[in-house]
Amino acid sequence: MRRRRQKKADGTGGQEEQALGRSRGGFGTKIHGGVSGLGLPVKLILTPGQAADVTQAKALIEDVPIEVVIGDKGYDSRAVVEAIEVQGAEAVIPSQKDRKEQRAYDRDRYKDRNLVERFWFKLKQYRRVATRYEKTARNFMGFILVASIMVLLR
Repeated sequence: MRRRRQKKADGTGGQEEQALGRSRGGFGTKIHGGVSGLGLPVKLILTPGQAADVTQAKALIEDVPIEVVIGDKGYDSRAVVEAIEVQGAEAVIPSQKDRKEQRAYDRDRYKDRNLVERFWFKLKQYRRVATRYEKTARNFMGFILVASIMVLLR
């Protein structure tokens, strides 16, 4: 029987360091990404499969010049919206159904969210990215970046 790789005494190593984790779909990795208004990649972050989208929202907009941030309901958080507005940008993120106060958002601009979905479709055409053949997070991120460059060059 195989065991998980144990962490070292200094806390490094293990599955978390390799961006591996359990989610509903099984054992895997999640790629969080931001794209430009043309559907081209701007920033990509790798996390374990159980990481929620909202946990990486601030890291995705950090150090990136933005005017509008379009996200799905997974990014609905007061802290995220405030971080977007602090940078002087508009947050086009619909509120979750269970929220008492529904936030108004530009429905026409929200239709541009499909740019992100189209980027993911193009990225997952590369089999190594879609199935994660690589064992280490470093190597997997390398192939994600290579595939992103191929998308940029199209």
